Amino acid sequence: MDVLALEAKEVKNDKASAPAPKPRAKPQKKPKRIVYFEVEILDAKTKEKLLLLDKVEPTATILDIKSMFHNSNQQWYPARQSLCLDPKGKPLRDEEILQELPVGTTTAFYFRDLGAQMSWGTVFLIECIGPLVIYLLFYFRLPFIYSSKHEFTTSRHWVVHIACVCHTFHYVKRIMETLFIHRFCHGTMPLRNIFKSCSYHWCFAAWMAYYINHPLYTPPYYGEKQFCQLGNFSIHMTLRNLKPPGSKMKKIPYPTKNPFTWIFALVSCPNYTYEVGSWLGFTLMTQCVPVLFFTVVGFIRMTVWAKGKHRSYLKDFKGYPTLRSPILPFIL
Repeated sequence: MDVLALEAKEVKNDKASAPAPKPRAKPQKKPKRIVYFEVEILDAKTKEKLLLLDKVEPTATILDIKSMFHNSNQQWYPARQSLCLDPKGKPLRDEEILQELPVGTTTAFYFRDLGAQMSWGTVFLIECIGPLVIYLLFYFRLPFIYSSKHEFTTSRHWVVHIACVCHTFHYVKRIMETLFIHRFCHGTMPLRNIFKSCSYHWCFAAWMAYYINHPLYTPPYYGEKQFCQLGNFSIHMTLRNLKPPGSKMKKIPYPTKNPFTWIFALVSCPNYTYEVGSWLGFTLMTQCVPVLFFTVVGFIRMTVWAKGKHRSYLKDFKGYPTLRSPILPFIL
């Protein structure tokens, strides 16, 4: 018995001293197989093949595809390109991802040339600097502008000076907003559009300035100061704060602690509302027909823009406030 007990004890000690078995290594997962796309770029008008991109990653964005196309065709930089799924279809957004589009692994994009492009910031600066300089040329009555037969020594009416201050302040404010406040969703616009836009602003500025600063200008019967510029500036600041730098994410604008932004409760585009109010005040102050005409035309243009933006808000945001109107509360 003692011998058997001793042998059993030795076996037990041997088992205790034996090293524990190592755990089996888990088999490594095989990397997922990437399904690459084959993208063909065709001319939207002629259906001619312009480029074939092989092995395009499924996570590539439209901007990535535009950059690949640009590497092959240097004259068509990304901002100049428009890519669509259909020859007459809607242009695809740069941030859209290839694998999320309704296409197969072999697909075709139709290319349209948007023409030479210019940044929106540059366009705004050219639009604003022109009227600012033109108006001041008429205000200082340079000799080649008005006929020498008019008397230039008589003092001008106080409205002429105030009108110059208001007009100058308006465009200086717009220049400062373009440089330091505005964040543009669309980086560029076709270069050909700048001639149409500048003609509108520059010609109207010259037409207004000619009559307001004319030596024979008749003082108005009554005047009214404009108080809408501060409101317009407040709205631009609120819209700027909705977008982080470099982001295209859209948010619903709401009133802030600034009283000038409270109009957001009733209007989708109060920056246009304040803009129209500014020019209406300028019209009442100067009582000049060209200014009135410019105000009416501007109101029509801004109403079209406001309605478009209002429709965009309703489409993008399900819970968008239904009480808001595009530009005039409860009216328009």
